[in-house]
Amino acid sequence: MPQPLDVVVVWHMHQPYYKDPIKNEYALPWTYLHGIKDYFDMPAIVEDTPGARAVFNLVPSLIEQLLEYASGTAVDPFLERGKADPSGMSPDDRVFLLENFFSANRRNMIEPSRRYLELLYMAGEGKPGLAGERARHFSDQDLLDLQVWFFLSWTGEAARRRYPAFAALIAKGENFSAADKELLFATQLEVLQAIIPLYRRLHMEGRIELSVTPYYHPILPLLCDIRSAQTAMPRAALPAATFRHPEDARAQIRRGIAYFREIFGFTPAGMWPSEGSVSNEALALIAGSGIGWIATDEEILAKSIDGGLGVGRERLYRAWRFSSSQGEIGAFFRDHEISDLIGFTYSQWEAGRAVSDLCERLNAIKSRLGGTGRVVPIILDGENAWEYYPDNAYDFLQGMYKGIDGAATLRLTTCSEVLRESGFDGRLQTIFPGSWINGSYGIWIGHPEENLAWDLLSQAREAAVSGNPLVAAALQSGEPSADATAETMCRSLYAAEGSDWFWWYGDDHFSPYSDRFDRLFRQHLMNIYRLLGQDFPRRLLEPIKKKSPAGLMREPAAFIDPEISGRISDYFEWLAAGLYDLTRQGSAMHSSDRMLQSFYYGYNEKSFFFRIDGIQDLNLLLHETDVLNLHLVHDREFRLQLQLRLDEGTLQVKENGVWTPTGACCNWKILRTCEVRIPLEILHLTTDSKLFAYVSLLRDNEEIGRWPSDAPLMLYYAGADIELDNWLI
Repeated sequence: MPQPLDVVVVWHMHQPYYKDPIKNEYALPWTYLHGIKDYFDMPAIVEDTPGARAVFNLVPSLIEQLLEYASGTAVDPFLERGKADPSGMSPDDRVFLLENFFSANRRNMIEPSRRYLELLYMAGEGKPGLAGERARHFSDQDLLDLQVWFFLSWTGEAARRRYPAFAALIAKGENFSAADKELLFATQLEVLQAIIPLYRRLHMEGRIELSVTPYYHPILPLLCDIRSAQTAMPRAALPAATFRHPEDARAQIRRGIAYFREIFGFTPAGMWPSEGSVSNEALALIAGSGIGWIATDEEILAKSIDGGLGVGRERLYRAWRFSSSQGEIGAFFRDHEISDLIGFTYSQWEAGRAVSDLCERLNAIKSRLGGTGRVVPIILDGENAWEYYPDNAYDFLQGMYKGIDGAATLRLTTCSEVLRESGFDGRLQTIFPGSWINGSYGIWIGHPEENLAWDLLSQAREAAVSGNPLVAAALQSGEPSADATAETMCRSLYAAEGSDWFWWYGDDHFSPYSDRFDRLFRQHLMNIYRLLGQDFPRRLLEPIKKKSPAGLMREPAAFIDPEISGRISDYFEWLAAGLYDLTRQGSAMHSSDRMLQSFYYGYNEKSFFFRIDGIQDLNLLLHETDVLNLHLVHDREFRLQLQLRLDEGTLQVKENGVWTPTGACCNWKILRTCEVRIPLEILHLTTDSKLFAYVSLLRDNEEIGRWPSDAPLMLYYAGADIELDNWLI
């Protein structure tokens, strides 16, 4: 009987280390919120589904935070304000609730509750600057309902099915009492306390495999030698300081494994290196620590072997062996396309259709490859995608496990099982240094903000080594120090080496909380100087993250070529695009001006692309007869009239005050978002020219909204030079 195709699903569970080392409190609540939603739901869904199997990769610094929340000792301002009696709240606390307690996916977490949605409308739909004014109109009961619904909306579907208290609160819906809120938090504490025991039990039963990541989620190759970035990015501008501390990388690996062993009682066989970042030196350290397998992205494999992935990408679907100076180690390379379908596309589909499509793709790989010993590694974040699915992806994930397990041609398994059964026809003597994003480290180094952060990190490390011999000895050995002060300094340094701070520096990503990530990074470094009894450099008092003027988040960094589908089907599609935050653009003409949220733009050799995001799905916000006008101004003013029921049309130009067709055919799609393609040649742009843009909304022939409401956005066009001048994306 033919051997089925092995399918390994790896869920990477990670949050930054949010605990402020100086205040000893959590700066942001995401570990708690993802704990009650995803870190419990994901293994619970496996337990609920016969035949389900998966690998869960747990970051030690995440485990540490989860256990502190489970103990009830975590100090978290979000939790404190959630539990507080509204009648005793200060005006600032009431504003805090309005500014932060709608931080949830609108479609799947707010709109299912009539009361929660009503409170959002009362608060001004999240429009910046309105919280102070609107808070005065919120009664104590309104605030109590908001407290309950924020934390209730973050409760996962599996948790709701297992704990009747959640269903009872959802059924009640409004006019919650203090006792209701007490019940909510008491039950969520039970959920948090069940998380780690659930993972341990499922591993012992053979339902899942647990693996680990270096303790604070650092980019190992950059700790080993920051210059390794230049292999993938030869034109990158590196930090002034040369950071080369493989002993820190070794310590992060060993400490992570030791803590994992302390919590679970066994040594993990596998490791997802933080951000899938690998190099020869990093993998040698991992192999030397006793780890049996690692995983990274397919692009790393393609760059590591002559001939790339081969015909039909057949080389991707092998278990590989990497030979290091410290011995051999197994290696898996994630199927980029399938992993991103789960992460970014299937959330927009009906669950049954998504499962069928996934299984068809896997069977197509099986048919194409034939033979034995083949494996498809599906690897992605285990927490961030599910708020975009109905019911926290419960139906999709159950369907996925059942669909694969029920197919005679497919087999759900784990990385360790594959390695035990593989003959290893794939062997690597060297590996390309890079990460899961574009096979490089451009997200974490090279931008002036990122480079400054590395320089400040290097400076703080030098101060620690020269200022305390116990710290110097501990850092050199990588072992925990018996001296409490020295150990705290080492932990502050290792925490500052985490990848997450560098993720939010630069222009590639933005978050309304990026200032808090910036402050946390600097406070980890300040803590080192504080414990040394030294004054810290004044530069640490200044934000590293710069605020962009007038809503500009970033300018384009490379050519883009997105699919015009009205959906974000791939993480990378718009990653290199320019971005404006429309919520920071002027004052509103009408309440409808709060409808739009983001404006992306970019181009390649032939086309200019635009993407317009709403505060919720645009096909829900817009009426069928609405016209969304995209206006572009260069040497002339152009207009494209976008409608839900059409997906192509002619660009118009204004001549003598009259709109006339240009003959240039453009296409667009409005679904969850609006994506537009316009032929570049019609715009008559030259290198380094500027294009101005704004969007207006017509309803019943009346303009009811304009973004920005005061002055157009300025879009910079670098032409083909953008591919030469930017290496970042």
